[in-house]
Amino acid sequence: MIQALPRNLSFAEYLAYEDGTDTSYELIYGELVAMAQPTGQHADIADLNDALREYIKQRSLALSKQGAIAIQIPPVEGKDIARIPDVCIVTAEQWQMKSRSAAIALTEPPPLLVVEIVSTNWRDDYLKKLADYEALGIPEYWIVDYLALGASRYIGTPKLLTISVYQLSEGEYQVLQFRGTERIISATFPELMLTAEQVVV
Repeated sequence: MIQALPRNLSFAEYLAYEDGTDTSYELIYGELVAMAQPTGQHADIADLNDALREYIKQRSLALSKQGAIAIQIPPVEGKDIARIPDVCIVTAEQWQMKSRSAAIALTEPPPLLVVEIVSTNWRDDYLKKLADYEALGIPEYWIVDYLALGASRYIGTPKLLTISVYQLSEGEYQVLQFRGTERIISATFPELMLTAEQVVV
């Protein structure tokens, strides 16, 4: 018998929810939405390039991969939202706090940077998650579209592997896009020497 998922959960109820499986859930307008486990190249990209991991470590920052940290997003029409990014970069102090609670609440500073790796539900990354992360005030959001699945209005024509870097300016995201051997420009990591194609190898 399939058990119906509870509805209209609060963020606190979401964090406490257990169904005895290994399934990870996001909370979307109060409802649990099961997440697919990343596999293949998607999972490899989430491991991050060695140079990028080392760069993060040298700056005393910490990163988590999918499932490690849930982020509370400002509610919409009174319904709670929680996202679990593919990659989440926080300060070392925040990471130490996460040993007690694998969540970042609205009362805490937001992550420094989140990364979403595009899959078949690309609209979520370019529309819904972008709006959620912007509303929360996350300073930088990367969309890694390694299979060029996004619509042409998001990644241009011809459709190529594209990394879109959204940076918060006066409460709104402004985007820069990088392809091939173009060096990624990041306000969070200004000295980073990494090209778009290096992120996905």
